[in-house]
Amino acid sequence: MPNRETDLWRNLRAELASGAHWVDRAVVLAYAVATGLVVVGFTELSEAASAAFARLRSSGAIGPWLPLLWTPLLTVVLLWWTRRFAAGAAGSGIPHVMVALDAATPPQHSDQLVSLRLSLHKIGLVSGGLLAGLSIGREGPTVQVGAGVMQHAKRWLSSSSGIDAHDLMVAGAAAGIAAAFNTPLGGVVFAIEQLSGRRDLSHSSLVIACIVLSGLVAISLLGNLTYFGALTVQHLDVSMILPGLLIALVCGIAGGLFSRLIVASARDSADWAGRWRTRYPFRFAAVCALAVAIIGVVTQGATVGAGYEPTRALLEAQGDVPAGYTVLKFCATWLSAWTGLPAGVFAPSLSIGAGIGHDVAVIAGIEGTATIPLIALGMVAFLAATTQAPVTAFIIVMEMVAGHAMVLSLMASALLASGTARLLTRPMYTELAELLTGSKASYPTR
Repeated sequence: MPNRETDLWRNLRAELASGAHWVDRAVVLAYAVATGLVVVGFTELSEAASAAFARLRSSGAIGPWLPLLWTPLLTVVLLWWTRRFAAGAAGSGIPHVMVALDAATPPQHSDQLVSLRLSLHKIGLVSGGLLAGLSIGREGPTVQVGAGVMQHAKRWLSSSSGIDAHDLMVAGAAAGIAAAFNTPLGGVVFAIEQLSGRRDLSHSSLVIACIVLSGLVAISLLGNLTYFGALTVQHLDVSMILPGLLIALVCGIAGGLFSRLIVASARDSADWAGRWRTRYPFRFAAVCALAVAIIGVVTQGATVGAGYEPTRALLEAQGDVPAGYTVLKFCATWLSAWTGLPAGVFAPSLSIGAGIGHDVAVIAGIEGTATIPLIALGMVAFLAATTQAPVTAFIIVMEMVAGHAMVLSLMASALLASGTARLLTRPMYTELAELLTGSKASYPTR
């Protein structure tokens, strides 16, 4: 016992004497707070942009038709800005972080993919895309934003800190996703499943502390709210098994196809579309944006933006979506990514999955609140199939809809859909990262 007390005091004195390490930790935690504040600002700006586009659509008799001009015009302006000033901000941003985390990536190339400057450009460009009325989300881009903010802390750390850029970028990326979705556990799982697979985290406790602290900042400013409300789960009897299996399989196939299209959109292809895009990038982006605007007009704005409102209406069994919503949202999201602008697919994937769940429920003759569990299964299944990260998808959706009563069902749906998609295609973010590494991507790099 006396030896233990001696060791305790010796360790305590050693900790107190290492002032530089405490300063380093304080710097990292301060940047975690800054990451949370930046994500909150990103959230507010993107929501303001979406609201501004909604007001534009409702401005007088010609308002619903204005996107046919406004969306292509603003898309071209944003693409010009991306190619001229922020080439590394194109795409969702997650593949960029994955490449930057690779030990084989030279530091100078890593700085072109993840930095504080790119984070600020990313915020403005994604918000601009939402102002244009494109079908994009901000959650995936928040990964690159958070990584860029946290990576900036490296310059203030002492040489003996032992904290490297890898740990900082993982912490920032995971903190960003946690704060963006208001899902702290989802941020931790995302860091483990998607970002740290090539190398162990040397400061895992500090990384988790950053994720929690960033999430607390977001919750304190935005409120501890679930994006889609609390999920009301009815009694799940055996009659739900077949519709649930069908949803998982359909989402697995559709998610695999979606992943292939997104990867193909980022690849320098030799077909006519690829050649035209390479030669006339602004014209190509304008045509894609015009198609997105036409889809938005047809659906009366239901396919615009991230898709939170239609999804929440379906989950609350208080609304319906236009005919063909699922297919049109699928196409609008793909075309939005094909423009070459910064664009996330996390939230649109949830919306597409909700549409698939709703469509299967309608085909099965299920109505009212009994459709809610099937819609939730569609959300987690399509997100898992698209990202091929079933654990992350399951945790994020469970936290977002407060669906703890459906833990086993959500998990099974995510695993089945992800396994089905894996038969059709490789993981989307891995392929996109390889394209960036091999310089075969059509993202404007420099």
